[in-house]
Amino acid sequence: MADGARRSRRRLRLAARIAGLALAAVLLLALAAAVATPMGRYVARAAWEEGKILARRRAIADILADTGSASTVTSGERRRLQLVVDARTFAATAIALDAGESFTTYSALTRDTLVLVLSAARRDTLAPYTWWFPVVGRFPYKGFFDFGEAQRTAASMRRGGLDTYVRPASAFSTLGWFNDPLLSTTLAMDSLDLANTVIHELTHNTLFVKHEVTFNESFASFVGARGAIEFFRSRGAPRAAKLLEAEWRDQKLLGSFWGATLAAVDSAFAQHPRDSTARVAARDTVFARMRQVLLRDLAPRLPTVPRPQLQRLPLDNAALLARQVYAADLWLFDAVHARAGGTIGQTVALVARLVRESPRDPFGALRRWLDASRPEHSPSATGGG
Repeated sequence: MADGARRSRRRLRLAARIAGLALAAVLLLALAAAVATPMGRYVARAAWEEGKILARRRAIADILADTGSASTVTSGERRRLQLVVDARTFAATAIALDAGESFTTYSALTRDTLVLVLSAARRDTLAPYTWWFPVVGRFPYKGFFDFGEAQRTAASMRRGGLDTYVRPASAFSTLGWFNDPLLSTTLAMDSLDLANTVIHELTHNTLFVKHEVTFNESFASFVGARGAIEFFRSRGAPRAAKLLEAEWRDQKLLGSFWGATLAAVDSAFAQHPRDSTARVAARDTVFARMRQVLLRDLAPRLPTVPRPQLQRLPLDNAALLARQVYAADLWLFDAVHARAGGTIGQTVALVARLVRESPRDPFGALRRWLDASRPEHSPSATGGG
């Protein structure tokens, strides 16, 4: 009986091993098939690069505790690492962002640029080219760890009649899928941008509306800016907070400029509904006019943005739509913040609630709340008790 039971268990273990080997074979075949496709190769490269980043992680607490002569960080890096710790704590406690374990580790890269980001759009249409990614859906940009591939893809798209816009990025969020480490490319920022970036990226862990990239990024721009202002105020650094307020005013002005330029190009396209050549010529005229507006009228009102930087800004459909992703209706978030009358943490909670009730129209949800919360809609204004 005992021998029979042992044989039965051996047969079960053998069957389990065979099943496991079969499953492994299926997974290997699936992986091979996936890597044979462009998206499969892209995901495999991204996974490889993410793996290298994660493999280099060191706990920031350990780095800060290591004050001996063998320490590999400079005094300036040490100060910025402590700032990251403080900004992360502020984000998690005062703003109630979902920090998880993000930015508790540090990963030093072997290059000064993390990733190149590509955006594209047709020249005769105000619609971004989008890329589909597993799980998270469609995005109007694509990040490349292979810089050569980024430039080759952009060149190929330009030959196909698209505008393209390639720019470097020093940080990214995996939306909570991994415990994102702080990267050396991010640590190289000045303290104001560093605090803003940490809070911006943690915002993505907290609220991410699928298929609503423009809302997600613009909301994170708002939370990063307003959160950094409150952070430095809490540290007794009014000069830093004042400079961040000036930068935020300039970003809102630029956001309005991008919105006005989009509206002008859209109007020009509407005058030539079927003539692609005429549409491109009309939008080029708009871009030339708006560049004059930017440099002649707007530049003097942007004290924190150097004029040479404005002169170098590309103006085409791809660049315009890419910038709008991070700066759409920034005034709207500020209006909700002002109407709510509380801290940035209270505004984040309010926006999250409104958007989760209307995930297909997040900007509309905020506008409807603003309309409903006007003084004339209050009970006292309408005669209610």
